[in-house]
Amino acid sequence: MSAVELPTQLNIDERFLGARIAEGQGDREALRLDTGSLTYGEVDDLVRRYGNAFRSLGVLPEQRVLVALRDGADYVGALFGILRIGAVAVMVNPDLPLEQMRSMVERSRAASAVVHADRVGLMEEAVAAAGWPTRLLVAGGEAEGHPALGDLDTSGPCERFPTHRDDPAIWLFSGGTTGLPKAVPQTHRSFANTTALYTAAVGYRPDDVTMAVPKLYFGYATGANLFFPFSVGATSVLFPERPTPDVLYDKIERHRPTILVHVPSAINQMLGHPKADTADLSSLRFVTSAGEALPESLYHAWKDRFGVEILDGLGTAEMWHIFVTNVPGDVRPGTLGKPVPGFDVRVRDDEGNDLPDGEVGRLWVRGDSRGLGYWQDLDATAEAFRGEWVVTGDLVSRDPDGYFVHRGRADDAVKVKGKWFRPQELESCLLEHPSVAEAAAVPIEDEAGLLRPVAFVVAKEDVTEAELKQFVLERLEPYKHPRRVVFVDSMPLTHLGKIDRGALRRLV
Repeated sequence: MSAVELPTQLNIDERFLGARIAEGQGDREALRLDTGSLTYGEVDDLVRRYGNAFRSLGVLPEQRVLVALRDGADYVGALFGILRIGAVAVMVNPDLPLEQMRSMVERSRAASAVVHADRVGLMEEAVAAAGWPTRLLVAGGEAEGHPALGDLDTSGPCERFPTHRDDPAIWLFSGGTTGLPKAVPQTHRSFANTTALYTAAVGYRPDDVTMAVPKLYFGYATGANLFFPFSVGATSVLFPERPTPDVLYDKIERHRPTILVHVPSAINQMLGHPKADTADLSSLRFVTSAGEALPESLYHAWKDRFGVEILDGLGTAEMWHIFVTNVPGDVRPGTLGKPVPGFDVRVRDDEGNDLPDGEVGRLWVRGDSRGLGYWQDLDATAEAFRGEWVVTGDLVSRDPDGYFVHRGRADDAVKVKGKWFRPQELESCLLEHPSVAEAAAVPIEDEAGLLRPVAFVVAKEDVTEAELKQFVLERLEPYKHPRRVVFVDSMPLTHLGKIDRGALRRLV
């Protein structure tokens, strides 16, 4: 593994933002919004003000601050402001329902929270229910009883706290599709390490303009649409709206990004939208995909329509970001690509033994982006964090050329009639049917207590359960065909926008 040389004293606010100012790039465009743009110098000034605001609220180094904002300049200012003063950011979906927001406050014991004005009421309820003295800072408007940025004395310099490279910087949350997500404190070292390795592997450039489908609270986007472009002096496009196909096509036309940070479900939705026939995506150099495995059929449909490569890859909260990926000019559809130089990735059995090429096993990874464990969950930490290795819940295989293929999640893969069933195979098959817009598959117990595949489908046009069953039977082994097909209007999603398989099980 090739290591990134990092100093013992390291604050990623300095590495991703302060260094650009020191290089004389203060006048370069850093953020592009629908309302205008901010230079690196203007972002730095906003960060200074947010850092001073948090200090005036009594936030100390190592204390946690909830960031419950929609994407925009305030998000960037608040996030880097937290890092600048040596505090720890806990990034959450600003639209979480009350009970989940209460859980975030309770688990993080946040000293402060920065929240949009239209969500202050919910945050007040969450803080009261958690019984923790979290002070609120309001963005995007005013709220009675709580200060906004302009209400505080934020004048004067904001000195950067000399954090250690192994100090926690940001809490990330596992992207599991069932149960309460685990909190992973990640260090300044992790963010600096992966940023250097990944941007070199895929080729981020100073003239790039990045835009993301996932929002900044998702660690995938925090890197690909903020830290990565900032590390090379590029420009990030931010918008607060939900990333519907209409919105995405509009933003691409308006801002002409060169890198689009994507997820499979949204790729599928964009392809099925009427604008796909006329949209101009020629500004794009490449598209990245992560969060869920990208079906090969979706890759080819996108590439055939737009002529742009999709770089599918895999990362985890435990290792922060993508550590195995396809790269421009070396894309093998249907695979995750190869390990990013600097990471060691293995396929191993339940005893931790390396498996030969072609066999399916658990993914083990090591590198200098390893998290500090799971917050308040020592048992789960012992299971996943084994010495310098992280043992993920992903099932993978490696082909003789070194490309990794995702084979599903260990907690989703089950034996059906004595053979392994992996939902991804059934989902990919269903997506090939012209009437299927979205598909998900989960193993569910039948009347005899045996696990059988059940498919959930969002249809684009009229299609029957019998037609879809027959379609699968003609393409996959009989034991993989769905015993039931349940039609739904939309897929339930987790806090990170992935299909919530636990919620699907409750529908039957």
